[in-house]
Amino acid sequence: MDRTNHNLRPLIAAGTLMGIGLGGFFDGIVFHELLQVHNMLSNWVPRTTLVNEEINMFWDGLFHVFCYLATLIALWMLWRVLARPDVPLSGRTYFGALWIGWGVFNLVEGLVDHELLQVHHVYQNDPARFLLWDMVFLASGVFFPTLGWLFIRNSPASQLRQDMSR
Repeated sequence: MDRTNHNLRPLIAAGTLMGIGLGGFFDGIVFHELLQVHNMLSNWVPRTTLVNEEINMFWDGLFHVFCYLATLIALWMLWRVLARPDVPLSGRTYFGALWIGWGVFNLVEGLVDHELLQVHHVYQNDPARFLLWDMVFLASGVFFPTLGWLFIRNSPASQLRQDMSR
C-alpha cells in the first residue's frame, strides 16, 4: 500500500469488518453446524442432554447475530466507500482486508474463547485433537492477516475510479 495514500483506510476498514463477519459465519456454519465438533459453550455446558443442546444452540444463535451485525455494518461501510470519489477502489485491497478480518476473528476467538475463557475448543470431544486444532486455528489468526497485508501491500496504486472514467 502506498504509505502516502491514507484514502484506502475506509476500504480496508470495510473489508476487515466484512472479514470478521464472514470468518465468524464460516466458523459457525462449518464447525458448529456441519461438523458439529463444538458449540459456543460446549466446554462449560457439555452437549449431553437436550436442555444443554438448547442452551448451546441459543448461544450459537447469539454468536450468529454478532456475525450478521458485523456483516451488515461492513456492507453499510462499503456502500459509503463507494459514494466517496476520494477513496480508490481496489479489489485486491478489499480482498486483502477480508483476509485480515478473518484472521483477526480467528486470533481473538482462539485466544479468548479457546484459551483464556475455555468456553470451547475446535474439536471439543477429542482431547487428543483439540490442542492441535486450537493451535492450527491460532496459526490461521496470524497467517490470514499476513496474507491480507501482502495483498494490500502489492495492490496497484492506480485508482479504478480514474480508469473507469476515461
